[in-house]
Amino acid sequence: MVTPASLARLRALYPFTSRFFDRGGGVLQHYVDDGEGDPVVFVHGNPTWSFTFRELIQALRGSHRCVAVDHVGCGLSDKPGDDAYAYTLRTRVDDLEALLAHAKVGGRVTLVAHDWGGAIAMGWATRHPEAVARVVLMNTAAFPVPATKSLPVLIKLARSPLGALLVQRFNAFARGAAVVGMSATRLSPEVRAGLLAPYEGPGDRLATLRFAEDIPLSPSDPAYAPLAEMDARLSLLAGKPRLLVWGAKDFVFDLAILREWQLRWPDADTAVYDDAGHYVLEDAAARVVPRVVEWLAAHPVG
Repeated sequence: MVTPASLARLRALYPFTSRFFDRGGGVLQHYVDDGEGDPVVFVHGNPTWSFTFRELIQALRGSHRCVAVDHVGCGLSDKPGDDAYAYTLRTRVDDLEALLAHAKVGGRVTLVAHDWGGAIAMGWATRHPEAVARVVLMNTAAFPVPATKSLPVLIKLARSPLGALLVQRFNAFARGAAVVGMSATRLSPEVRAGLLAPYEGPGDRLATLRFAEDIPLSPSDPAYAPLAEMDARLSLLAGKPRLLVWGAKDFVFDLAILREWQLRWPDADTAVYDDAGHYVLEDAAARVVPRVVEWLAAHPVG
């Protein structure tokens, strides 16, 4: 868990009021709810947390209601064991649905999502297409990974018995991603500490492992069916403003995955950053944040 001292240091970069939602069984899910206006919902991936959207939230909260979730097991949310929580894609989508209902996020929602957050956000969006105003996706997928694509070494390692030990005992996945997720720049010590802070103790890292294990490689894997279902329903979002923001040097969601999105959404706007990696909001923040702000302003909610 994040210690009070760590949280105090984070607040300079992450100056938001913490809110909590009991998603059931006494498991508390943390979220940010800042600003007023048309709602923008931020959905993070693995092994990050709502901290990754901090600069975009600060740029938008003067004109939008910004709601950023921390998935259970991530960020400032509770980190239960497998006996108290099902670490699956379906559960994650259910959690997002319940939290937005709890927070009374109404009207038409703009979704901003990265990594696993794209699948979780699109799971909710394809359940509620009428509630979606705009979509901004960053280095993510919401469909089964093509069979021709092999898993990156870091993910293969995390899915092995040795990797599971390294992830839970030494925080190998989050620490590794903080290196290979960058391409154009390096994380500052303060930002690196912020990304890693929720996963400081061995008991804090189960979600990062379970996310890696949940990547479906065949139809028999639990996440395959929900991903295939949402893939079949992505066309329900056709006609809505959609922006694909891509770090071209991503070690997992590379340009081949971007092309998969473009096949599904050929009319989506695209912003590719040739020198940026998976952590595109860290690697190219000075370019990505204003680009997203300008795009939202050019596509107002009707």
